[in-house]
Amino acid sequence: MTDTPYGFDTLQIHAGARPDPATGARQTPIYQTTAYVFRDADHAAALFNLQEVGYIYSRLTNPTVAVLQERVATLEGGVGAVACSSGHAAQIMALFPLMRPGANVIVSTRLYGGSITQFSHTIERFGWSAKFVNFDDLDAIAEAADENTKAVFCESISNPGGYLTDIPSVAAVADGLGVPLIVDNTLATPYLCNPIAQGATLVVHSTTKYLTGNGTVMGGIVVDSGNFDWSASDKFPSLSQPEPAYHGMTFHETFGALAFTFHGIAIGLRDLGMTLNPQAAHYTLMGIETLSLRMERHVENALKVASWLENDPRVDFVTYAGLPSSPYRDRAKNLYPKGAGALFTFAVKGGYAACVKLVDNVEIFSHVANLGDTRSLIIHAASTTHRQLTTEQQEAAGASSNVVRLSIGTENADDLIRDLDQALAAAVK
Repeated sequence: MTDTPYGFDTLQIHAGARPDPATGARQTPIYQTTAYVFRDADHAAALFNLQEVGYIYSRLTNPTVAVLQERVATLEGGVGAVACSSGHAAQIMALFPLMRPGANVIVSTRLYGGSITQFSHTIERFGWSAKFVNFDDLDAIAEAADENTKAVFCESISNPGGYLTDIPSVAAVADGLGVPLIVDNTLATPYLCNPIAQGATLVVHSTTKYLTGNGTVMGGIVVDSGNFDWSASDKFPSLSQPEPAYHGMTFHETFGALAFTFHGIAIGLRDLGMTLNPQAAHYTLMGIETLSLRMERHVENALKVASWLENDPRVDFVTYAGLPSSPYRDRAKNLYPKGAGALFTFAVKGGYAACVKLVDNVEIFSHVANLGDTRSLIIHAASTTHRQLTTEQQEAAGASSNVVRLSIGTENADDLIRDLDQALAAAVK
């Protein structure tokens, strides 16, 4: 597309996509191929030397996936993106060019349970470590840093509580430390929040969720802002110094603002193999075409359901940041003006047992370990998605045993309220 400043609704349909040059097909084709024929030996050498951009092997690059990368990068305001097999893969891909054995990342305590486990245990196998901090305490973030800190990581809207991160303030702390801020924007999507415009260096998504929006395929993506100076210090030698894993190429010197993106493809996808398949990319592209329409309905329904729950005597509290009573209300108005998302928790009187009965008695809500679907979803996080955490970790993440997590879909909101009403009656009788 041209440099004309198109609106979000236009970009979510057209960015990155062009009629297929061979057939004129208007929808992006699924290029279901593993490899691509080189024009000649010189062409092959130029591709492998990164002197020419093109397609080599679908573990690295694929035309369908490339459209998805360009579209999400455009919507997020980045210079490039690397798509991969899941949101968890995206988190590892975001850290991979930055970290070394002995390095650490400062991480918010309010994360999806699987992410807490990934940062607590899994990354230790790489020789990395994480320091968990309450990101509402900006001083604590700075105090947690040391000479081995390579990044700061948070979610824009946290899972499961729906708490909102003050991204500009956290970004200022990260800038002061000389490290990138990585923001998981899965729950907000670029329609509700633009972390790069608020100071983030990298944005990650589980495209499985709202970007696809229909619960059909797994995927993840890392978006590069292009704004970080990787050569400002010696903290990031994979980008600022000759990279032995790619015949001594210096990525930042060679590719400038696109250094992180090229490293993610040429080394990250090459060696970790966390590749997104083209059919999944196709489904995600179709989902993104209606992203703004869906998010508007998600937010509208979430506010209506959360307001009803807050006034129900069987409920102790609701964490939705869009409510006037929320301590995050002002932050929502200033940083998330289109809405506070559609994921939140509420506490059921009767505790753990009542939560389990509630989940077992819903009819419209689906009891699944997913979110961001057009269908409304429910889960008791303490016994499922956050079960592997300690009680202290569950409470810090907003997943205490007395709360249920809702992902509000695009159905009729009155129907959702009636379903919760009858399920609550069964749960607390």
